[in-house]
Order: sequence, then C-alpha cells, then structure tokens
Amino acid sequence: EKYQPTRTGESPLSAITEWVNVKCLKCGGRARRETDTMPNWAGSNWYFLRYLDSNNDKVLADSKKIKYWMPVDWYDGGIEHTTLHLLYSRFIYKFLYDIGIVPNSEPYQKRTSHGMVLAKDGRKMSKSLGNVINPDEIVEQYGADALRLYEMFMGPFGQEISWSSRTIKGASHFLEKVWKLVLECQNNDKNGQEGMVILNKLNKKIDDDLEAMKFNTAVAAFMEFVNFALTNQKEIGKEILEKFLILLAPFAPHITEELWFRLSNKNSIHNQPWPKYDQKLIKENKITLVIQINGKVRDKVEAAADITQEKAVRASLEREKIKKWLEGKEIKKTIFISGKLINIVI
Repeated sequence: EKYQPTRTGESPLSAITEWVNVKCLKCGGRARRETDTMPNWAGSNWYFLRYLDSNNDKVLADSKKIKYWMPVDWYDGGIEHTTLHLLYSRFIYKFLYDIGIVPNSEPYQKRTSHGMVLAKDGRKMSKSLGNVINPDEIVEQYGADALRLYEMFMGPFGQEISWSSRTIKGASHFLEKVWKLVLECQNNDKNGQEGMVILNKLNKKIDDDLEAMKFNTAVAAFMEFVNFALTNQKEIGKEILEKFLILLAPFAPHITEELWFRLSNKNSIHNQPWPKYDQKLIKENKITLVIQINGKVRDKVEAAADITQEKAVRASLEREKIKKWLEGKEIKKTIFISGKLINIVI
C-alpha cells in the first residue's frame, strides 16, 4: 500500500515486517527475505523501446517501428550514470540484438553527460538527502524563463555546478533589460550598420554554441548584445529585434513569445524559421598580421583583412623592429598565409 521512496534507501517491501521476517526453510532459524528484488536500472535500460509502441500487448514493440526509429539519435544523462547505466543499457540491448528483437547492436548514436548540480552544502542535490531546490518556488518568484536561463548560465554543461539562489537574480535582471530594449526600440524603422554586424555575429555565436552545447557562453553572448543595444538604440530597428528574439526563444520561450506579439506579429515566434547570419557582415575588416623572421615572431601590425602578399611585404619592411633584423641580410624568400602572417626567410 505504501510504495513512496523512503529515507533509508530500502525497498518499500522492507516495511512489511510480517513478510520480511520468516523462518529459514533449511534450519528453521530466523531469516529475512530479500527486498531488493529488481535493480533500479532494469526499467531504464529499455524503456525507449516501449515508447515506440506503448500500446502493444503482444510483443515488446513492433519490429517495423523498431527498425524505423532505432537507434536513439542522442542520449543525454547525468554524469553519475555514465558508467553503470551505460554499461547495463548496452548489455541489455546487445542481448536483445542477439535474440533478434532489435536490428542493430548499439542503442545510441550519440551519448553525452550533463554535470551534477551541487546544493549549498556542496553535496549532490538529491531527494534522499533532502537538499533539493523546489523549482516551483523559483518560478513563482522569478519566472520560468529566468530559471531556464540561470540553469544554462551556471557553468559548462558537462561539469559540476553549484546552485546559488542569489545569482539567479542576474538572469531575471537580464530579462528585464530585454523587455526594456524591445519596448524602447520597437518603433525604430531603420537598422544601423553596426547593429546588423553585431546581430549577425551573435547569430553565428549562438549557432556554434548550440552545436557544441556551450549554453553558458551563449547566454553570455546574449547579455553582451543587449548591453550594446541599450546603449546604441539608434542602431536597433524592428528587423534586428525580431531576429534577436527568435535566437533567444529556445532559451526564454515565454518572454520572447510575448514580445514577439508586441511587435505586431500574428503567428507564434516558435514557428518562425531560424535566422541565417550573413557571412559578409561578420567578416572582419582588420586583422593582426604576424611578422616572422625565419619562423620566429618579431613584430605584429594591424592590416586590412584582404591584404595581399606584396602589400604585406612592403608593410613589414617599413617596420623599425623588422629593419633591425634585416640589416645587412639578404631576403631569400617570403612565405605568406593570407589573413594570418608573413614569414621573411633570410
């Protein structure tokens, strides 16, 4: 009747003392029945197969559905499960492969692990330890978007991170600035050139960080953009605001949806195509050209990004530091790597 988790870590069966405490069948002495009748990994090793055909009461799952959907494209789990759960789930799946239930020998194409969240006491957050944070209370005070953003901003995805109720205020403050930016710039008709460049750089940064699961640096990039936009509001027109909100939408779905409609849009922001950055706009106009003598760095100079080898040689020979190294020497050849360096061989 009572199957809720206990603080002892024992099975709910252990509370039924008249069933647990018995006589030994061999000697007649006092004995105790085993209450850990099934490992907690048992269900989590193959549940994804039942998702494919959950109403099937004849077989584990229809073979055509298994062939169509498996293997799992991407499996993400807690870092503490990396060894045991991954070992058991692959073991069970390979067994199912051996007896012809599944069509391939590996259950997952990609496996990643997220880091553990540590409580104030420095221990892993756990219901059994009683040190968990109730997300409902955080949402009630700061909103769901602030909680989402804070969890992504806390630290690298795969590392241990410490929870702090105080620093979540920073995520909430950022969303207040997003709200202010949209309301104050929503009537701007024109987009400034600098604003478009900054937006397209942000677009590329978010694309790259999402692919690499660097959510914390993506949130940091959003914060940098908003700080720029608030102090350069003439650069920020409606087009920039809309693209910015679409980029932010997966991170803060509620506030972006509200602001999207405040910009007089009719359809949900979550149905919009993902923005594509303009390669021309993010291309740097200037570079730092490294000047080497026989492979050793001797100087650096700011130059146009499209500088030619001829101009790079000329600019290098005019540098006082380089003249010192070339005095009385013969230049045998120059090696030029566009956009990076020039090496003068003497």
